[in-house]
Amino acid sequence: MTSMFTRILVIGALLSSFMAVAQTGSAALPSAPSSAAATANEPPVATGNKVATINITGALAGCNEGQRDFGTLDKKFEPRQNELTNMSKELDALKGQANSATTDGARGTLLKQVEQKQKAFERTRQDAADDYQNQQNEVASRILQKMAPVMVKYAADNGFGLLLDTTKQWPDGQVIWAGQTVDITKAVVEQYNAQSGVPAPAAPSRPAATSPKPVAPTSKPAATPGATTPK
Repeated sequence: MTSMFTRILVIGALLSSFMAVAQTGSAALPSAPSSAAATANEPPVATGNKVATINITGALAGCNEGQRDFGTLDKKFEPRQNELTNMSKELDALKGQANSATTDGARGTLLKQVEQKQKAFERTRQDAADDYQNQQNEVASRILQKMAPVMVKYAADNGFGLLLDTTKQWPDGQVIWAGQTVDITKAVVEQYNAQSGVPAPAAPSRPAATSPKPVAPTSKPAATPGATTPK
């Protein structure tokens, strides 16, 4: 169920916009720019010969703006996730009734209901997944448009002549192996955070620690969905 909402960015489409920004600068120049304006809008020139790598998905999701906006999106889709969870439970219960039916007629009626609810569930799940991915990609594309020049400038300023994305591992990606010494993801995220001015998300509050009190042993309670059994 929750795997449907696992963050999967369409990096191919986003990288197209990234390459456009990297090659043309942050904005299109006016028809008759002054020499100063033209210089300001020219993309950095790569003069180094070192190779750098960056995990673009990790940078987008890990920067303060990404954590804030993707978190807001996840919160927005919680009602739809709950709806799917309830639909799945109802479907499982109906399947159980069909399996335990004592007559062929009753079983046949229940199986038809199962088929109808299964189709409704699949439609609802697919619609939710499509909506989520579209809105997720909108957030990622918006952040990438602003982060791309930061990546390129950082690489050029630090003597890198080639920047490779390691979001997808080989053989899906082109990088077979790369060490952490050439990874600039963290540095780019820190620089982007400083430039964007978006504060870091507040850490989740934790309950105040209290002294444990002895209690009489009791029978082990039934597990609650989502709860973690103490070890």
